[in-house]
Amino acid sequence: MSRKTQAKQQAILEMATEVFREFGFERASIAEICARLGSSKRTIYNYFASKEELFFAVITRSAAHEFRDIHNFIDPSLTDMAESLRNFGEKLLAFLYSPQMIEQRHLSISASKRSELGRLAYEEGVLRSLRLTAESLQAAMDAGKLRQADAFVATQQLFALLEAELLKASLLQQLGEVSPARIRELTARAVAVFMAAYGPETPE
Repeated sequence: MSRKTQAKQQAILEMATEVFREFGFERASIAEICARLGSSKRTIYNYFASKEELFFAVITRSAAHEFRDIHNFIDPSLTDMAESLRNFGEKLLAFLYSPQMIEQRHLSISASKRSELGRLAYEEGVLRSLRLTAESLQAAMDAGKLRQADAFVATQQLFALLEAELLKASLLQQLGEVSPARIRELTARAVAVFMAAYGPETPE
């Protein structure tokens, strides 16, 4: 991507951020963004295929680096795989249960029936995270740090265990702030259960 193209994309994202913050997702329009940018709809659609895609880019761009870094915390080379998973779990939950990500999850769910926002959140967020984690778990299985199994299924079960004590309250907006101490405690419980199921088989 050329510098000029990058600059134009950033200008669109910055103006879209301003408009979405002012009007909210439902009332914001591509026409309003165009008017403030002095650009045509065609120009914006050259970069973003829909309002939903543009909005998703706005709400995720600030967290993109953190998202990538989190998935590097599973280190199959560590002798103690449980420690590696605890490090990953603590970082993942701190990310998922930050005010910004909780708000994004609620919005994606509420808009999923009448827009593409739910699909984008699932494909670019949830599914992407599952696949990245499954790659790391598969590497750990191949290294003998976990027993051989379907890595993608194991990943889904790991995520379910990590979110088991938080998800329902969060979805119903009854959770409140989640402290680092609580995240450490529930992550340790989740990883203990996961390792009981997927820990390496010991010779008899």
